[in-house]
Amino acid sequence: MPLDLSLYLVTDATLCREHGLEQTVEAAVKGGVTIVQLRDKHASDEQMIAQAKRLKALLAGTGVPLIINDRLQVALESQADGLHVGQSDAAVQQARRVLGDQAIIGLSINTIAQLQVSPFELLDYVGIGPVFATESKQDHAQPIGFGGLAALVKACPLPSVAIGGLKADHAISVQRAGANGLAVISAICGQPDPYQAARAFQVFQAASAS
Repeated sequence: MPLDLSLYLVTDATLCREHGLEQTVEAAVKGGVTIVQLRDKHASDEQMIAQAKRLKALLAGTGVPLIINDRLQVALESQADGLHVGQSDAAVQQARRVLGDQAIIGLSINTIAQLQVSPFELLDYVGIGPVFATESKQDHAQPIGFGGLAALVKACPLPSVAIGGLKADHAISVQRAGANGLAVISAICGQPDPYQAARAFQVFQAASAS
């Protein structure tokens, strides 16, 4: 089954507090989210494993894969579908060796230089950004804008997802830049209605499917 990156939800436990993380994810998937990444820089591995197992059970039968941010051991022990790593996170080579050929592995990319040394043969997709500055990640790299996104997408041989400060009204611009999807945090997490927040991205999903 091809990897559908069109609407990639990255979780934030603090932003999801009002509705609850699992309830937010469930509503967002019903609204059109196609892939979910569990990200929590403050939780312990044990807490992350337990949360990942709950999300795996919730996503069973939906066709929506669960990706773990950074924590290789969490991905392994929770039997998540894959791992996303940053430039300073666990090595892609180690992740592929530990998780096996069926795992979905993604890598964050911010520059052409990073792209040129990326082990594409071990990756399934790349996350490109940040497109804009974002409060969700205080130590983010220099924003690249839609022009930078388009340049990196053009140079990348793998499917790509744009990330960084993106909202529903950016969806068409992301599509025009050539990315396969966009990743969001606050545009869904913490919104009054996560289902409707996800539905707002349907313009992008319709364009991607056509």
